[in-house]
Amino acid sequence: MQYVYGPIPSRRLGRSLGVDPIPLKTCNWNCVYCQLGRSLPLTNVRSEYIPRAAILAEIEESLAAPEIQAAVDVVTFAGSGEPTLHSGLGWLVRAVKALTPLPVAVITNGALLCRTDVQEDLLAADIVLPTVSAGTPALHRRIHRPHPDASFVQLVAGLKAFRTRYTGKLWVEVMLIRGLNDSELPLRQLAALLQQIQPDQIQLLLPDRPPAEPWVEAADMEGLRRAAALLGAAAPVVSPLSAPIHVSGSLPAAIAGIVSRHPMSFQQLASALTDCPPAAIYAALADLEAHGIVRPVDRLGLRFWAAAAAHFPAPPQPPNSLAS
Repeated sequence: MQYVYGPIPSRRLGRSLGVDPIPLKTCNWNCVYCQLGRSLPLTNVRSEYIPRAAILAEIEESLAAPEIQAAVDVVTFAGSGEPTLHSGLGWLVRAVKALTPLPVAVITNGALLCRTDVQEDLLAADIVLPTVSAGTPALHRRIHRPHPDASFVQLVAGLKAFRTRYTGKLWVEVMLIRGLNDSELPLRQLAALLQQIQPDQIQLLLPDRPPAEPWVEAADMEGLRRAAALLGAAAPVVSPLSAPIHVSGSLPAAIAGIVSRHPMSFQQLASALTDCPPAAIYAALADLEAHGIVRPVDRLGLRFWAAAAAHFPAPPQPPNSLAS
């Protein structure tokens, strides 16, 4: 399938059937930590990038399979960039709600919630997960590097407006990056902002997949505990969730669908694909790399597998000792 993938373990949602309504990497942010690499170029234009009927047909096919139904906790719109850039997102959310009693989630950066049409699109979702990782405009720009038309002021105004209308679960994601937003002052500034937004939960996340920029590091345990203590006054803080991945059909196709949206190391794949021998996973990765579908990316001291088309700058090389 092109637009539906998984079920995959979601650190926030359990076992998620992913729906990807946009091409790689259609986004209005260029986050330094993004697991899909750099956004080249940035776009802030809503459009029907992929025909909505084609996306819905794949969702219907997936949900018709009993083994998929049994393995899914939630249908999640996320994928290869910012899903609210798809102008048919609201139509798709409502269509899925008519198909299944499963909850529908939308993982979004929240940058377009300043628009009433985007708010309308997301009102039908059961769970909306926007990103707020900074409490000031300067730090927001440094972490997320947004499109010039997607400002911090608009993000905050949109989240506040959406909160007054939305009756579902609003779970805010905070990505904690060492040396950027894990010390006391930025966390207090972020806590003050989140108290204004009033989310139902605050989800602390770490960049444990290959970040777009090689210098990005996850906050350490001290930073994580500091964030939980300071942000806990705004809303309950929760930990990530994980679950095994269910494979339906071809193993190479399943792996390609997963790592193109959620890059993983071989060890992560082997731990998640509990029904698949490690040798079969290794062979599938080798075949996908040979056909130019996935490629290795070295980050965080590990080798990850990602979409071949993703843009990851190479880590800086150490100086040549012979030339120095």
